[in-house]
Amino acid sequence: MITREITQELIESVKEYPVATVFGPRQSGKTTLIKMTYPDKPYFSMEDPDVRMAAETDPRGFLNNIPNGAILDEIQRSPEILSYIQGIVDEKQKPGMFILTGSHQPDVHQAVNQTLAGRTALLTLLPFSLPELFKYKKKWEAYEIIVKGAFPRLHQENLSVARFYNGYVQTYVERDVRTLLNVKDLNLFQRFLTLLAGRVGQVVNYTSLGNDIGLSVPSVKSWISILKASFVIFELQPFFENINKRVIKSPKIYFTDTGLVSHLLGIETVDQAKRDPLRGGLYENLVILEILKSLYNQGVRPELFFYRDTHGNEVDLIIKRQRQLIPIEIKSAATFNKDFLKGILKFRELSKDRCRQGYVLYNGKDTYQLNDIFVQNILIEAPRNKLRGISDCLVS
Repeated sequence: MITREITQELIESVKEYPVATVFGPRQSGKTTLIKMTYPDKPYFSMEDPDVRMAAETDPRGFLNNIPNGAILDEIQRSPEILSYIQGIVDEKQKPGMFILTGSHQPDVHQAVNQTLAGRTALLTLLPFSLPELFKYKKKWEAYEIIVKGAFPRLHQENLSVARFYNGYVQTYVERDVRTLLNVKDLNLFQRFLTLLAGRVGQVVNYTSLGNDIGLSVPSVKSWISILKASFVIFELQPFFENINKRVIKSPKIYFTDTGLVSHLLGIETVDQAKRDPLRGGLYENLVILEILKSLYNQGVRPELFFYRDTHGNEVDLIIKRQRQLIPIEIKSAATFNKDFLKGILKFRELSKDRCRQGYVLYNGKDTYQLNDIFVQNILIEAPRNKLRGISDCLVS
């Protein structure tokens, strides 16, 4: 077991708020994180039928037995108890009483917003980040991570990748989707997941998706919304803040774990991933996901976008930090090409004084600095010439 990068943010949140709520996909390590950080705090899982029944039948009695608070795992299974927690924390005015976790964001997020607004810190834990993976192995190859993914149990227990993701997809579809959507044909939903995997890193075309699987556009949007809410996928919205009116308005789709998208695409080996037509999208997913994890682990609300206009100008990722815009181009190539800079330079012209530096994150070994654009590989922990790392940029 390793110390997660988000641990310090959790500790600070618990010191300041009466409730801390940790969201994230199943198997991302939420329970382990909290129990490791607070081993002496009483723990109850709402997945346990006996615990859930006690909490639902007599919530006041259940909470009276834990006067100093507790860890309540998978709180979406008993969202009604949140109202009683609100009363307790308002009365006692004591930080660090309850630590909650939730996997189904629609249920628990809405309940938390309604009943615990201003009383809880909100954290999001995704599978292992690169700094965490480096604690298991000193040297990683990008497509090795893409195929294996970053779910903790895969690395802690050295599980079979294919067997893990087979079980993960079946469990997710059976336990989560069935409760969130009235899906009569589970095979149809699995086909939908595979179609989304085939569009990783691409602008979403709802009509095309619907035609390919025989669903209406509203149904496609509803299913995508559920997948987002359950932390299976995330969207990157287009950036069009007074820069250029002729821009693409639809989002791009990415997965919160590259191993899952590789599994859905039938990619089982590193060589397969390197040859796959979607290798660029998979590499893009890896890099953007790593930046997302870095922000979440620091307790920073992500403001991530992409830029593309109707003239063919585009930038893979735009990070917004206050008024500053940081353009990032992502390339799976191992050899640097000056053409990689074109999108960033054009975006600089459009954004003027709001964009002073940029990054090209590629799969090569060398590092450069050209016109305040840093060229490097995120898998190299300490660039040889000590260029400013992307993690430094994120916290500046």
